[in-house]
Amino acid sequence: MRSLSISATGMLAQQTNVDVISNNIANMNTTAYKKQRAEFQDLLYQQVARPGAATGGPQARAPSGIQIGAGVRTGGVYRISEQGAMTTTDNQYDVAIEGNGYFQILMPSGEIAYTRAGSFQLSDQGELVTADGYAVQPGVTIPPQATDVSISRTGIVQIKVAGQAEMQDVGQLQLATFVNEAGLEAQGGNLFLATAASGQPNIASPGDPGFGMLRQGFLEASNVNPVAEITALISAQRAYEMNSRVVKTVDEMLATSSQLR
Repeated sequence: MRSLSISATGMLAQQTNVDVISNNIANMNTTAYKKQRAEFQDLLYQQVARPGAATGGPQARAPSGIQIGAGVRTGGVYRISEQGAMTTTDNQYDVAIEGNGYFQILMPSGEIAYTRAGSFQLSDQGELVTADGYAVQPGVTIPPQATDVSISRTGIVQIKVAGQAEMQDVGQLQLATFVNEAGLEAQGGNLFLATAASGQPNIASPGDPGFGMLRQGFLEASNVNPVAEITALISAQRAYEMNSRVVKTVDEMLATSSQLR
């Protein structure tokens, strides 16, 4: 009875589907979170009779053959990089990216991580850092005498000093883009690492061709659509129930055959 193992793979696949959907719902309010989708593939087929095989006569060929599937498996879980909504915070160190690009973050290990969550703060040395204290790259330091901070759409960081009419440049934020964003490895904490699948980062200033621009005082919201996620959750639940119904039906069939005299 292949149906038992086939329906078991279907239940496992839908369980994975629910896991992905639940993670999306859990991160509805996570800054710059990108929703994920599970993709499934059918398993290898048992070739009982191959299509086109000779069936007896010199010109007789099986038009379709007999191919019996073995179930389903998870082919991958991909990330949808759709732009999230812009939410105003009025915090001068909050920066959102409109368009393509990731901020570069220096990890304690010396690796460069990438994030779209621009909820930055200042360290005790005046460095621009993430909520976990990791420095933004290229490094930007705000001196203590600064009375105001301005971050332009193209990433130029300027400060206002009391008694001086002109703004002073103290740094330039840059962005990184990737040929295949879906290939980035999620590390948690809104951070990603480059992999062989993502390709090497392309670094440039915001506003350059192919790169997004910045908005000071804003944060990018999650791109999770609650209605779509609940709909997908209901669909996954129904699919799981149908696969479990197959298991019950096969069990009844086996019980019937075992009672034959």
